[in-house]
Amino acid sequence: MSYIEKKNIARNLRKRQTYCEKVLWSELRNKKLLNLKFRRQYPINKYIVDFFCYEKKLIIELDGPLHEDNEKQKRDEIRQRELECLGYKIIRFRNEDLISKFDYVLKEIEEKIRNI
Repeated sequence: MSYIEKKNIARNLRKRQTYCEKVLWSELRNKKLLNLKFRRQYPINKYIVDFFCYEKKLIIELDGPLHEDNEKQKRDEIRQRELECLGYKIIRFRNEDLISKFDYVLKEIEEKIRNI
């Protein structure tokens, strides 16, 4: 898949973001979190990640019900290892955690950033 194709897919994903992505994006956009710039649905290598901070090489992934499938979990593990091998740090949250423990999720993100 070409870079242009990935960029178009990312653009479409941004237009169709989930409720949880909207909620988290409202806290990450415009340098609201620790004055860091985040991008959403950003192409990296052969993947498109949910949220990305270039300055910290941090990827934030939100996992919905699709990620509960064993096959999808295996692909997520491979994807995570490949991205980590490229030097990226990844933090994952389940959508349910974002909704039920929103302050906890933000605190975890801040802690991860501070420890990078």
